[in-house]
Amino acid sequence: MEPKNNDEIVIYDEEGKEYLMNILFTYENEERNAQYVFVYDKATPEDVYVMKYTDESDELFEVTDEEELAEAQEVLEAYNEDPTIQEIKD
Repeated sequence: MEPKNNDEIVIYDEEGKEYLMNILFTYENEERNAQYVFVYDKATPEDVYVMKYTDESDELFEVTDEEELAEAQEVLEAYNEDPTIQEIKD
């Protein structure tokens, strides 16, 4: 994980290929001691990916746990339904 500016981040896959992604938003789950980052590629902004990191690790990991994915989906839906966010998008 390499920050570029306030809303961009470079993510590397397992082969070392880098991807410049935009940060949609972040949130923290204190019970899991984890922070989640919702990212997308400008070329395909409708495809949002959720990544996570913990205080113990400075690395970003793709979320694969079903429970975490379900929670992330709920958070993303709430984000997309927030009237304040909708005003900013329009």
